[in-house]
Amino acid sequence: MKLLEIFRPGAILPDICNTPRDEVIAGLLDALIADGVAPVSVRDELLAQILKREEMSTTGFGRGVAVPHVKHPEITQLGAAIGLCESGIDFKSMDKQPVYSVFLLLSPGEQPEDHLQAMETIFKSLMKDAFRRSLRDAHSVDEVVRMLEEADSQVLGG
Repeated sequence: MKLLEIFRPGAILPDICNTPRDEVIAGLLDALIADGVAPVSVRDELLAQILKREEMSTTGFGRGVAVPHVKHPEITQLGAAIGLCESGIDFKSMDKQPVYSVFLLLSPGEQPEDHLQAMETIFKSLMKDAFRRSLRDAHSVDEVVRMLEEADSQVLGG
């Protein structure tokens, strides 16, 4: 699975700064709903599930990145959004550091294998220091899309 198969250019928000964690998640969710990944009728339910998960255990795993995610039967297709904040967001991360890149993944409930594969694809890229640094330096949707293309080509090339 490629990053560009997961992420929606219409759901890349290059400047989500000065916004609390819950509003960042809501904004990314709204972008994915606007892109047709899930129906607006389940928006509040999805947001509640994601925020409940965050309260139980943060998805801010460290290294300046958070990956909130949810599976739901009303989600029509796998899709992810990216939100970037150069100054950082308090995500209550495991390493107690700010989050600069938030990846929100929505998955159909009946496709757990696709969800796991998408998470694996995302985390493979996020484990690379150069990828995370490039994300922090990105200021536009086009820059993020180019980074995703480059990461996909590196995976395919080796």
